[in-house]
Amino acid sequence: MSTESERGQFQRLSETGRPQITIHVDGEPVTALAGDTVMTALLLAGARLREFEFGGGGRRDARAGFCLMGACQDCWVNVEGGGSLRACTSYVSEGLRLTTGGGEAR
Repeated sequence: MSTESERGQFQRLSETGRPQITIHVDGEPVTALAGDTVMTALLLAGARLREFEFGGGGRRDARAGFCLMGACQDCWVNVEGGGSLRACTSYVSEGLRLTTGGGEAR
């Protein structure tokens, strides 16, 4: 998910001993730790949660959440195969598959 020019927004400082799990984001494997929220996993791996689907003129702005506590509704991400979840209040699970490319998220 991260590239050389796109570093993670978050940096893990503690609780590094939890078991590792793998989720998939836009088809790419991402390592997370058991007990991480989806937002934590995505922002450790890259600089955005998703693309904003309402950008003007076809432009899609990167979104990284806003309130970090479930009130603003800015962190919805799509679950591959249908549905969506709020990244700041949902926890990762082994094999979780997400898409972040905009479109209808809710």
